[in-house]
Amino acid sequence: MNAADTAWIMVATTLVLLMTLPGLALFYGGLVRSRNVLSVFMHCYAIACLMSVLWFFFGYTIAFGSGTSGFWGGLDKLMLLGVDASSLSGTLPEVLFFAFQMTFAIITPALIVGAYVERISFGFVLTFSGAWMLLCYAPVVHWVWGGGFLADGGIFGDTGVRDFAGGIVVHETAGLAALVLAVFLGARKNQNTPPHNPGMVMMGAAFLWIGWFGFNGGSQLAADGGAAMAITVTHISAATASLTWALWEKIKFGKASLVGIVTGTIAGLASITPASGFVGPIEALIIGAIAGIGCQEAVNLIRNQFKIDDTLDVFAVHGVGGIFGTIMIAVFGAGTWAAQMGSLVIVGVYTIAVTVVLVLVIRVFIPMRVDEETEVNGLDIAQHGERAYDMNS
Repeated sequence: MNAADTAWIMVATTLVLLMTLPGLALFYGGLVRSRNVLSVFMHCYAIACLMSVLWFFFGYTIAFGSGTSGFWGGLDKLMLLGVDASSLSGTLPEVLFFAFQMTFAIITPALIVGAYVERISFGFVLTFSGAWMLLCYAPVVHWVWGGGFLADGGIFGDTGVRDFAGGIVVHETAGLAALVLAVFLGARKNQNTPPHNPGMVMMGAAFLWIGWFGFNGGSQLAADGGAAMAITVTHISAATASLTWALWEKIKFGKASLVGIVTGTIAGLASITPASGFVGPIEALIIGAIAGIGCQEAVNLIRNQFKIDDTLDVFAVHGVGGIFGTIMIAVFGAGTWAAQMGSLVIVGVYTIAVTVVLVLVIRVFIPMRVDEETEVNGLDIAQHGERAYDMNS
C-alpha cells in the first residue's frame, strides 16, 4: 500500500460522490419547474443509496471480479467476500478501490435522470436504475476497465480501447440510455417553461466542476504527475468549452445566458473525461473549444430537428461529449482508430439493446409515466407529499 496514493483516492472518492450529491441534484433541480424540484432531488438521492447497496452485493464483482471471462468478472467478490482492510488493488486498499468505483456506479444512472424528469414514476426510476446499473453499466466497466474483451489484449490486440475516466463507460452509456427513455416516454405536456432557478443550476455546475477533479484525477489511481495533468487538462477543457458555448450563444441569439455557460462547462468536462489521461493542455484546449459549440448544436438537433424531449439534454451534452472525447483520443494518436470506434459501436449497440429490453419488461409491472394530472400539477406533492417552496411563509 502506498500512503500518498491512498490519501489521494480517499479525497477523490469524496469528490466524485460530491458530483451527484449535491452537484447533479442541484444542477438538474434548478432546471425544472419549481413543482418538480424535490422529485429531482429524490431521484438523485435514492439512486445514490440504491446503487451503493447494489454495487456492494453484485456490481463490483460483475465489474472487477477476478474471473477470466472477457464479458464479466464472475462472483468471487460478491459482497466483498475475501476482501478485508489488508487486501490490495495495486497500491490501494481494495476496499478503497471498491468505494471509488462505487461513486462512478452512482453518478452514471443518476446522469440519466435529466432525460425523464417531470413525467416519470418514482417506482420505475428505482427499478430501472438498479437493473440498468447491474446489466448494462457493470458489464461495460469490466469490458473496458476490468480486463475484459475491449481492453489491452482483447479483440483489438495489444492496444485496446483508451477510456481514461469514462467517456464510453459513463457518458456514452448514460447518454444513449437517456435518449432511449426519452423516446419511450414521449414529450412533456409543456416543454416551454424556463428553468425555475438558474442560480441553483450554477451552484450545481460548480460542484460538478470541482468534483470532476476527483473523477478524472482520481482515475490515475495514484498521487503522481499523471493525476496532476489529468486535473489540469480537465480544468482547461471545462473553462474553454464554457467560453465557446457562451460565445456561440451570443452569436446566434444575441445574449449569453448563465444556464448556457454552465452547460458549456459540463460539455467540456464530459468531452475531456476519456482523454484526460492521454492528452496535454493544448489538446485539452482544442477539445473544449470544439465541445462548447458541438454539444450546443447537438442540443438543437435533438430538440428541434428530431423532436425528442430529452428534458435536460443528457445525450446532447454527456453522450455527444463522451463520444467526441473518445474519438479525439484517436485523432491525437493516443489510441487506435479501430479500438476507439469499434468500442463506441459495441458499447452503443449493447446499451441501446439492454435499455430497450429493460423498459419493455419493467413497464409491464410498473407504470412508466405519471398520469396527466400529476404531470401538470407537479411530481413533488403527488409522489412525495412535499413541496420545495411555501409561497405563504
